[in-house]
Amino acid sequence: MGAQLRVYRRRIRSVQATKKITKAMELIASSRIVKAQQAVDAALPYAVNLLRSIGLAAAHTPTINHPLLATEPTVEGEQRAAILLITADRGLAGAYSANAIKAADRLAENLRGKDIESAPFLVGRKAVSFYSFRERHVEQSWTGFSDAPTYEKAKEIADALIKAFTTDDNKGGVDEIHIVYTHFVNRVVQEVRVRRILPLQVVDIALDTSQQHITGGEDKGGSAVLPLYDFEPGVNAVLDDLLPRFVAHLVYTALLMSAASEHAARQRAMKSATDNAEELIKTLVRQANQARQAEITQEISEIVGGADALASATA
Repeated sequence: MGAQLRVYRRRIRSVQATKKITKAMELIASSRIVKAQQAVDAALPYAVNLLRSIGLAAAHTPTINHPLLATEPTVEGEQRAAILLITADRGLAGAYSANAIKAADRLAENLRGKDIESAPFLVGRKAVSFYSFRERHVEQSWTGFSDAPTYEKAKEIADALIKAFTTDDNKGGVDEIHIVYTHFVNRVVQEVRVRRILPLQVVDIALDTSQQHITGGEDKGGSAVLPLYDFEPGVNAVLDDLLPRFVAHLVYTALLMSAASEHAARQRAMKSATDNAEELIKTLVRQANQARQAEITQEISEIVGGADALASATA
C-alpha cells in the first residue's frame, strides 16, 4: 500500500469516528429538547395563576407603594441598569451563545446612550469567559446548569437581582433590570429577546394573558372584570409575597426557554456536522479509490515494462 493511500484511509477512519460522536450528540440534544419543552409547559399553569393573583391584588387597591413596582423616574444622580445575560455552559451549539452576547452588548450600548451604566449579571460559562477574557466587570455570575435549570437556581438569581434593585444606588444598587435570553419558538426558530423585568408596572401585571410570564408585560390589551376579594393581612403583604415569586418565575421561564433553545441549536449544529462528515467521507473515499487505481496502474506499467525489458535482453 502506498503512502498516499494510507493517509486517505487514516483520515477516513478519523472522520468516521468524529461522525459517530456528532451523531450521538445530535440524538442526545434531540431527546433533551422534548424534556425542555415539557418543563416550559409544566411551568405555564403556575404562571397564569400567579399572574392572576397579582392582578387581583393590584386591581383592588387605589394606591400601591411597593419597591418592585414602577415609580416616577429619577433624574438626579447616575442611573444603573442590571443586565441578566443567559448563555450556555458548553459549546458545540452554533451561534447560540454568541447571539445572546451580541444582544447584551447592543443593549448596554443603548443604555450608555441614555447615560445609564450597565451592571452585568451572567449565567453560563460562555458569557463568563467572554467577559473575563476582555477584563470586563461582572456583578455576579452563575454556571453549571444552563442545559437543565432548576427553580432553586432561578430563585437564587432572582433574589440577587431583587437585592440589587432594592439597594440604594450609592451602594451599588440598580434602577432597572433587563434580561437577555433566547426564546424557544420551535426546533428551527429561536429568537434572542430583551425584556425589562423590573420595575414592574401595575397595568401590565393586572392583565390575565398566557404570555405575561415570558414577555414581562408587553401586551396592552384590556383586562377582564375581576371579582371582589378581601385580602388579609393586606394587599401590600400579599404583594410582598407574590411579586418576588413573579420575578423568580420570569427568570425561571427565561432559563427554561434558553435551555430548550440551547438543545435545539446544538441539535442543528451536530446534524450539520454529521452531514459534513458524510460528505467528507465520500470525498475521501473517492480520492482513496483514485489513489489505489493510480497505484494499480503504476504497478501494471512496471510489470509490463519489466517484461518488455526482459524480452529485449533475451532476444
